[in-house]
Amino acid sequence: MTLTLFHNPHCSTSVHAYDALVDAGHDVAVRKYLLVAERLDEDELRDLAARLVGDPVDALIRRDKKYRDLGLDMDGADADTVVLTLLVHPSLLQRPILDDGEKVMVGRPRARAAAWAKAGRVVDA
Repeated sequence: MTLTLFHNPHCSTSVHAYDALVDAGHDVAVRKYLLVAERLDEDELRDLAARLVGDPVDALIRRDKKYRDLGLDMDGADADTVVLTLLVHPSLLQRPILDDGEKVMVGRPRARAAAWAKAGRVVDA
């Protein structure tokens, strides 16, 4: 099984997740979602939201300066609101995110990435 990691190589937690998965011997497809050519479209975002372990709003970086500057308050937001927000502001996508083909999970805290690496799949929280 190939795992897909939605990855920001400038984020130490995302790099940690990637390294843990590779070091454990897993095939990892990397999607650098901040690059225009690799951004997620609406259908992809909806698919991820539907398979996300946890609340849809967990896919947003809510402690980011941009989030605050935009004056967002998304606590309790539904999947549609999260998807529409990410279409306009893709940099607010939380990272890392692992997609094992069935489930999707945000890789924070770092211990979650270690559990992914050990299991080779998304591990329920």
